Amino acid sequence: MAFARWWLVINAIRSRGNVYNVFSMKNWIPYIAVVLSMLIWAGSGIAVKEALVLLTPMQLVVVRFTIAVLLMLSVGLTVGRYNASSQLALQTLERKDWWLFVLAGVFQPFLYFLFETYTYKLFATPTIAEAFLSTNPLIAPIFALAFLRERSGWQTWLGIIISTVGMLMLVLAGSDHFEVGNLWGVPLALITVCMAASYSILLKKMPDKYNSLTIVFWVQLVGLALFYVLYGGIALYKGVGGEWMVDATQRTQLVRSLCGVGYLGVLSSVVAFVLFCYSVRSIGVVTANVFNNIRPVFTALLMLCLFGEHLPVIKWLGIAIIVVGLFICQKHRKK
Repeated sequence: MAFARWWLVINAIRSRGNVYNVFSMKNWIPYIAVVLSMLIWAGSGIAVKEALVLLTPMQLVVVRFTIAVLLMLSVGLTVGRYNASSQLALQTLERKDWWLFVLAGVFQPFLYFLFETYTYKLFATPTIAEAFLSTNPLIAPIFALAFLRERSGWQTWLGIIISTVGMLMLVLAGSDHFEVGNLWGVPLALITVCMAASYSILLKKMPDKYNSLTIVFWVQLVGLALFYVLYGGIALYKGVGGEWMVDATQRTQLVRSLCGVGYLGVLSSVVAFVLFCYSVRSIGVVTANVFNNIRPVFTALLMLCLFGEHLPVIKWLGIAIIVVGLFICQKHRKK
């Protein structure tokens, strides 16, 4: 019997069948892409804190996505001039597809970042807000089933639940007290998560003829236009545009703030969004969104490496549980 099993494996390798496909690098690229996107977004909180020394929250959003749109426009047009078929070439949209891009831009970045900002404001601590905003993997399967008929097996749900428990342990463990704050933050956080899930659904619905850079560019261009309208309305209402330099009196502080703005504009708003877009379109809405649970892991590790923040044993246990949940969630797909 043992010889027969080994013979089947050898034949599979020779024919480049299932065994070869499991170990094929091509199969792992979407997973590497989504992990890298989560790693970049995990550092966004640190970058936001540094950037807000220089800018107000609304100004930061406008500057961040202005940098992102201009960068993607420059890269897309330059690459497209020499190689129109490249994945980094900017493509022109067909009129029949415009509604998908406009709707996606309304959901994220526009509504998502507005609701996220007020969610953090209503909750007592950012930690509590992060816990509620990290429920995206629980909402995404419902949206995927309703709009894409993308069904999730019991292993997927088990992995989602296990990794979510680990995420809550990582985020909430070790807190001296638990205080939610304004209860209106709970439904607002749910709306924010629904905006992110809706954005993922629309990414999956985008025609295959468009590459990831094209999708992210046009979606963020729509969001940026809405942010400019909102910012202009606020400026007219208050009668002033607001000071751009806020408490940036020291040169070192100013440099750190500019680095934070650059990180958000280039890495968080371009690289991470393009990688996540590619992953959603390759491995599906549910599978890609499960990896949101690993963002607090990367945040905790970054805080440990950059600022020496101590991690108690229970937080390391939460990290291990998250990783186990992610492996369980992906097991059926590897088979």
